[in-house]
Formats: sequence, structure tokens, C-alpha cells
Amino acid sequence: MSRSDLPVEYTPRHQAVPRRHRGRVALFVSLAVVLIVAVAAGGYVYSLMNTFNTKTQTVDAGIASRPIEEIDGPRNILLLGTDSRGEGNDVADVKGEDGQRSDTMMIVHIPEDREDVYVMSMVRDLWVEIPGHGERKVNAALNLGGYPLVVDTMEELVGVRIDNVVSVDFEGFSSLTEALGGVTLDNPNEFCTGHANPTCFEEGEIHLEGNDALRFVRERKAFLEGDFQRVANQQLFIKAVMRGFLNAETLSNPVRIYDIVDKFSGYLTVDETLDSSAMAGLVGSIKNIRANDVHFFTIPTGPGSKIGNAEIITQDPEAMEALRLALTEDDLEGFLANDSWTNAYGNPITGGQSDADASETPPSEAPAQDGTGVGE
Repeated sequence: MSRSDLPVEYTPRHQAVPRRHRGRVALFVSLAVVLIVAVAAGGYVYSLMNTFNTKTQTVDAGIASRPIEEIDGPRNILLLGTDSRGEGNDVADVKGEDGQRSDTMMIVHIPEDREDVYVMSMVRDLWVEIPGHGERKVNAALNLGGYPLVVDTMEELVGVRIDNVVSVDFEGFSSLTEALGGVTLDNPNEFCTGHANPTCFEEGEIHLEGNDALRFVRERKAFLEGDFQRVANQQLFIKAVMRGFLNAETLSNPVRIYDIVDKFSGYLTVDETLDSSAMAGLVGSIKNIRANDVHFFTIPTGPGSKIGNAEIITQDPEAMEALRLALTEDDLEGFLANDSWTNAYGNPITGGQSDADASETPPSEAPAQDGTGVGE
């Protein structure tokens, strides 16, 4: 499916006024609120926006040349988590532009009514059609054709237009948590990560800051459900960042706000249309969004499988058809009301666990590996 093949009912609504949502999800809604609050500080907002523009990197994502249409309609922002440094066995094999790896992908959907925000994660091993390259793992797109191909692949997959692209280097997590004074979350699984110098996270309430936060959001091999659990942990982390950002102590402190934007912006890459002015244009429309209005889920999938030596996650055709329709009709609330959508392990896409025992054998005969060959 090319852009021209998108559903007839779908009316392209291009960007131009993007905003930024929590970054890596959390950042965007958060910074949106920050800019609204910062306006009251007069000249301070200019300094804040200038810092954002100066420190972020821009990239051609194939978006700038599109016509600007219906900026008040639904918005879809592609968020990529990349890893330019890596840490032992914690990194993926796929390298993209400038040696980056695209290990985390999320689509942020902002409905036309601007009353909620939906964040859809997808696992790196999802088997998809990459335009011009055939079927591959979804995270191969960055390496094969840069950001424009990632955008084309996502539009092919979900059937709606991507309005903006934001890529966040995992290293930014460390700086972000330090600027916030750390974040606290309820960890559902005790696990350890790293070999030579392991870090262990207890079950229950934990406080993350600096490199510990980085290790928490990276780890996947410690879990039976691999990347699905990593996605869930990343969503927990984002929610914790939102709580740390959207509170009176932070939002009423211009110095702290500036410190957060200053430290985190250097880890962001955005499409050419998403500068601070464009972001501020959409900020006003979502100024009432708070943590409870942001809904996280994982793209529904079929079971795991193998292509050659590579472990893959297949698509669920029925669920994907329903998802594309829901995005086209701007009704993700209705889509998520159907509790029959599951991941490769039969667990709900909105988190939690089904009646299936978590200790059961994974969907394919062995846990997901950094397979060689296809898509890697």
C-alpha cells in the first residue's frame, strides 16, 4: 500500500502545527504543557523555544514536501527510540542512519476532539511489508531507507498518514530522569540486566535515575515475553515521567523546566517541520491533557514464528483491519473497548495478563533472539 492507496475515507491532514508529546512519548504532552505555562514568563518562553530549536537535530523524513491540510484534525506522530551508543548485549543488531538502531517504535494518535492521547507501541520483530524491500522485521526500515522509509512503512502498516516524526536517543533517558530528580514506578517483575556489572530491579516500587533508568527501558532478554515486556516497561517509565513532569512543583519552576528542556533536547531528532513554533501551535489544543488522559497499548499481533534463523512476530489480519479502520475513523476508544485483541502470548494489548500462565512456552519454540538474516 502506498500513500495513494490509503483508505478512501481517510482525508490527509497534514502537519504544520505539531506539538510534541512526551518524549519519547512522555516528553511530548509534557513539553506541550510546559510551553503553555512558560508563556506566562514572558521573555522566558523565547529562551526555552530557542534552546529547543538550537539543540534538537532535524532530519528529512519525507514530510516537509507534503501539502498542509486540516491541521485541526487527528494527528499521528511517529516516535522512534534509537540507540547510538549501545551497551553490551542490550542493543539490537539493526543500525540506521549515523549508526543508530531503531529498537522502539510508537505512534501517538491525538484525536480531533483533543480530549485524549493514544500511544501505540510495536515490537521490533513485527513482520511487515517494507515498501520496495519486501517483508522484513519492522525495525529494518531505518537501516534500509532512513526516516522516509520508516514513515512509508508505518503508513503502509496502520493505513493513516504520519504527520510528524520524533526520534529520541535512549541516552536522553538518563539526562531526563536526572533533571526530574528521578522517577518512581511500580515494577511488576524482579529482574537483572547486564553481565559484567549487572543492575537488579526489585518487584514493587522502585526509583529510577540516570543509568539505571536507561537499563530499565532497554532490557528485554531477561523476560519470557521479551520485547513485549520491554514495551510494557517503557510505558511504565513514560507514565512515571509524566507524573514527575505534570505536577505543580515542576510546572511552577521555570528554572527546572528550562533544565529539563536544555538537557533533553540534545537527544532529540525531529522532522523539518517540527520546530518549537510549530509545536506551540498545537500545544493550545491539548493543554488540558493530563496523565490519566493518555492511553497506552501495544499493536495486536499474531503468534511468533521463524523465517530462516530469525524469530519474528506475525500480524493478526483481523485485528490490523480493525485498527486501520479505527485510526481512519478516529475511534481508538472503540477499538480498545474490544478486549479480544491480544499479543503473541495471548495477553491483552492494554497490559495485564490473561488466564494463560506466564511461565508457558513462548509463541515460537524459543525466546526471541537477535536473529541473523531476515530483517536484521
